[in-house]
Amino acid sequence: MSKSLGNVISPQEVIKHFGADILRIWVVASDYSEDLRIGPDILKHQVDAYRRLRNTLRFLLGSLDGFTDDESIGFDEIPELEMFILHRLFELNKIIREGCESYDFHSIFTVLHNFCSVDLSSYYFDIRKDCLYCDHSENLQRRAARTVMAEVFSCLTAWLAPIICFTAEEAWLHRHSKETDNGPVSVHLRQFPMVPTKWDNIPLSKKWQRIRTIRRVVTGAIELERSAKRIGASLQACVKVFLPDEDIKLFSGQPVADICITSAAELSADVPPENAFRLEEVPEIAVLVTEAIGNKCDRCWKIL
Repeated sequence: MSKSLGNVISPQEVIKHFGADILRIWVVASDYSEDLRIGPDILKHQVDAYRRLRNTLRFLLGSLDGFTDDESIGFDEIPELEMFILHRLFELNKIIREGCESYDFHSIFTVLHNFCSVDLSSYYFDIRKDCLYCDHSENLQRRAARTVMAEVFSCLTAWLAPIICFTAEEAWLHRHSKETDNGPVSVHLRQFPMVPTKWDNIPLSKKWQRIRTIRRVVTGAIELERSAKRIGASLQACVKVFLPDEDIKLFSGQPVADICITSAAELSADVPPENAFRLEEVPEIAVLVTEAIGNKCDRCWKIL
């Protein structure tokens, strides 16, 4: 920037139009080992990143409405998918603490943003949203989901507090408005939560990363059918997934249809037909999509 050229972007102007948290995101997302750049397009990218973080916190707040410690369940009762999310919190905790020690804030923001957009929004939240919406409040899976979401919320608000100060405080106080007799405790008076070592589970993580890859092929096949107007929502679909035996074993005891967000799902080790959907990067997985047969449930919208 040059004052004489008049191409200076004033911090006050950025704050006026986008808010201080957006400017702070630009700072923390910038790699200060290289030349720093700022402009309307770059700021728009930071606004999109902020929206992802804020929407993640909003989803957590909505899902945790009314949640108390009495509803939480023990670690031994938690399903595998929730254990995978706890493992991701363990991994993030290590990365974030090391990043703070080495002033590598760029990496901290990158992993937090990817966690919110990839692990949570497009994977975990997507799978569990119907359970949260439809199942009874005493349902064990629903209680497990809310138990883990409470841990996610606790970690995220603490980790994001130095970056998006106002948003983290707003979210924290919305959930903890009566923390003590003397009033709420600010998120900025907290320490980073201590993450238990028992959450670390690398084999389980590899398993659910592979399941996510398989699910991506299923999602691609469903989107193709939706684009062709042969089905509407994914719950109108019945899928047959062709995959190797070792991949079939990964789904043992797991609700395949719920993971794929379909009304029915079948796994097969047979040779897939030529017209089955495939992704170039995962050639060993193939998917056939047909319309689910049955009646639509008014509560869960599955075709049963």
